Amino acid sequence: MAYGANPYGGYNTYREVGVKTASQGKLVVMLYEGAVVNLEKAMALIDPMGKIQASNIEAYGNYLQKVMDIINELQISLDMDKGGEIAKNLMSLYVYFNKTILEATMDHKKDKLDFVHNMLSQLHESWITASNSTANSSTHMPGSTPSFSVQG
Repeated sequence: MAYGANPYGGYNTYREVGVKTASQGKLVVMLYEGAVVNLEKAMALIDPMGKIQASNIEAYGNYLQKVMDIINELQISLDMDKGGEIAKNLMSLYVYFNKTILEATMDHKKDKLDFVHNMLSQLHESWITASNSTANSSTHMPGSTPSFSVQG
C-alpha cells in the first residue's frame, strides 16, 4: 500500500454511498445507531466504582459529545408542524437526553447514561421497524444514479 493511502477508502466510499442513497427513515436509524454505539463506548470507560481513568477522560468526553451532536441533529430534523404530538414528545426527550448526558459528563453517573441508553435503544428499534415498512422505502430521483468506487 502506498504511503499515505487510506486503507479504509473503499469502505468509507461504500458507507458514503449508503448514506447518500438511504431513505429518511434509514438515516434516522443510522443516527440512533451512532448515538447508541458512542454511548456504549463512553459507559465502558466508567469502572464499577464510578471512576474513569485519567487517560480515558478525553475519550469519555468525546464519546458523549458525539452522542449530544447526534441528538442535536435528531432535534433539527423534527418537523414540528407535521409531526404533531409525536414531534413535541421527541423534542422533550431529546432535550432531556442532552441535559442528562451533560450532567453525566461531569459526575460520571453510569445510571444516568444507562437510562438514556435504554431509551435511545428503544427508539432505535422503533425506527428500524418504521424504516423497514413499505411506506418508508427509499426513493431515487430520475437520472440520479449513485456512483461507487472501490478505490480510496
